[in-house]
Amino acid sequence: MPVSLKLHHLRALVNVVSQGSIRAASRNAGLSQPALTKAIQELEQILGTRVLERHPQGIQLNDVGEHFYRHARLVLEEIRIAQEEVSQHLGDITGQIHLGIGGSMACTLMPKVIDCFQQRYPRVNVHIVEGQLSSMLPALRQGTLDFTINTVTQLPFERELSFEPLAVVDYPVVVRQGHPLRHAKHLCELSEAKWTMPPSTSSYCSLLEQLYSGHSLPQVRVTYESLIACASLVTQSDFLSIISSHIVNTPILSDQLVALDLVTPAPQATFYFVQRKDHQLGPISAYLAQLFRDFSQTPR
Repeated sequence: MPVSLKLHHLRALVNVVSQGSIRAASRNAGLSQPALTKAIQELEQILGTRVLERHPQGIQLNDVGEHFYRHARLVLEEIRIAQEEVSQHLGDITGQIHLGIGGSMACTLMPKVIDCFQQRYPRVNVHIVEGQLSSMLPALRQGTLDFTINTVTQLPFERELSFEPLAVVDYPVVVRQGHPLRHAKHLCELSEAKWTMPPSTSSYCSLLEQLYSGHSLPQVRVTYESLIACASLVTQSDFLSIISSHIVNTPILSDQLVALDLVTPAPQATFYFVQRKDHQLGPISAYLAQLFRDFSQTPR
């Protein structure tokens, strides 16, 4: 009798890929190595092709495996969410939420939202990932990220994602207190300065390109993934950057940063609520999303 595809086949594949080896996956899952190996062999028999390849650095997905793995992750995540929704409707308010957020909102809006959320749902675990939208796309597609609050300069991926505008934020050019260019008024005065920005795929760099439209773009020699790294570099050196006005005005940085009063100010950035179009949030995730909407309309 042919073997049919079951959830334990999907869990075995996802576990092996995430752990990098059968041995590590068996420890993680509490299963014997032969049982895990059998599950992978059955999966490949059902699919009619290999999905994993052994390499000196460990087990890796082949091209077919990459495609199937994305679907397997998504199926398992949807099942987890469905189980949590049933429990929540029955009054068992537990579960977990995975959200992504841009650095500006992580330092300003997010603390108030999470504090309010935890007061109502203290038994729900919240996992927060800070970064640019570009770095979160794989997790959004795979369903391992429920939603993100992030800047978007263009609206790509319309077929996959929905974009709901939440807030428009000023993004001034900033320098440290006492910086030689702190009184600069014109873009040409900043062309030879040292700049630090996120990677070129980020919306922040798109802001810089808009700011210097028609001018010579300054060379960005230092890029960063963390807002803390940016703030530390700008406050302790002569580097310039573009940072949310909310960040500049926080108690921690307001005495250390100066927003330049340029004749041509930097463009504003719009923060969006972003999620997969085919993904409906559970009641607890929907409540957290609504808190972000409500607090984004409240003056900070």
